[in-house]
Amino acid sequence: MHDVLGVVGRDPRWAVAYKFAPSTAVTHLLKIGVNVGRTGALNPYAVMEPVEVGGVTVSQATLHNEDDIRRKDIREGDWVVIQRAGDVIPQVVGPVIQKRTGSEREFRLPDICPSCGSHTVRPEDEVVVRCPNKSCPSQIVESIKHFVSKGAMDIEGVGERLVENLFKLGLLKNLADLYALKENDLVGLEVSHSFNKQGKRLPQRLQETSVANIFKALEDSRERPFHRVLFALGIRHVGSINAQLLSGHFRNIENLMAASSQEISEVEGIGPVIAEAVREYFAEAHNLETVKRLREAGLQFEVSSDEDKTPKPLSGKTFVLTGTMSTLGRSEAREKIEALGGKVSGSVGKGTDYVVVGENPGSKLQKARELEKKVLSEEEFRALVTT
Repeated sequence: MHDVLGVVGRDPRWAVAYKFAPSTAVTHLLKIGVNVGRTGALNPYAVMEPVEVGGVTVSQATLHNEDDIRRKDIREGDWVVIQRAGDVIPQVVGPVIQKRTGSEREFRLPDICPSCGSHTVRPEDEVVVRCPNKSCPSQIVESIKHFVSKGAMDIEGVGERLVENLFKLGLLKNLADLYALKENDLVGLEVSHSFNKQGKRLPQRLQETSVANIFKALEDSRERPFHRVLFALGIRHVGSINAQLLSGHFRNIENLMAASSQEISEVEGIGPVIAEAVREYFAEAHNLETVKRLREAGLQFEVSSDEDKTPKPLSGKTFVLTGTMSTLGRSEAREKIEALGGKVSGSVGKGTDYVVVGENPGSKLQKARELEKKVLSEEEFRALVTT
């Protein structure tokens, strides 16, 4: 049954996690703000009087979508219960009805995009309201932030604040503009600021060494494999796992762009919703121009011949990662395994070859022992992937 239900990313479909109840607190919800994501989704969030929850001071929290706000009957001006989901992400549990005075205001998402002024739409059978304007400033900025992020092109030194500043200056209007930047565009550019005891504003600017590191990171990103580039494009519903499935099947961007929705949906693990999102992405001239410019910048849009020809020591081997590693993040360990031809599963089964164990491994270690699978410590794993 485990193998039939499978795993999405690192989350097994067949498992349910039970956790201790999170810490909660009560505070005043001052207003509900709205930001626009890279796919055009309008995302409501709570702006609150700062309150300590589980040792962390929280002043903003996610509200998911308009339907969820109505279901919980959350209103601007409410006193609300706050918790940190998984002891990490702040969220509003619900209002404290007894504290209502009658001055609270019901919330509705705007009919006009707060970023570009376009009329918003709510696609049929979706709970999310979207801005349909692909030139919406917020969508462009968020798409660039996604592109440079660690799981995508991993362009170190290009953080969220720098992306926002470069966009405001007109130096970044498209993903491909990153590779047209000049050193003079960045040296001396303000990226943040602080205040001294007298309240004087102290700007922090990029120095030549930092700029040199950014351009090295840009150069290194040209070597990212095709599946990383495909994920970085930000196609709706195409996460890192789906990007690997698509790149492995179609081998290059031309084959993928020429494929029909039916052909794409026939890839194992890719359904009709994802297939249609991919077709819609490549049907837009703006996106085709972005791909063209990124190819001209030297990014990888095909599975390299080296990947096909070079024998990989972990080909055909399946790994399961469990526990917390002290020197490697989960995503970094996955990358090392996949770079050597192996694959990562979220559950221990008959097809598992190695179980890599960090601190507090949990039930997967017990399952590995029951099935007599090879268990590797973090040190043994590092030795395996660096030889």
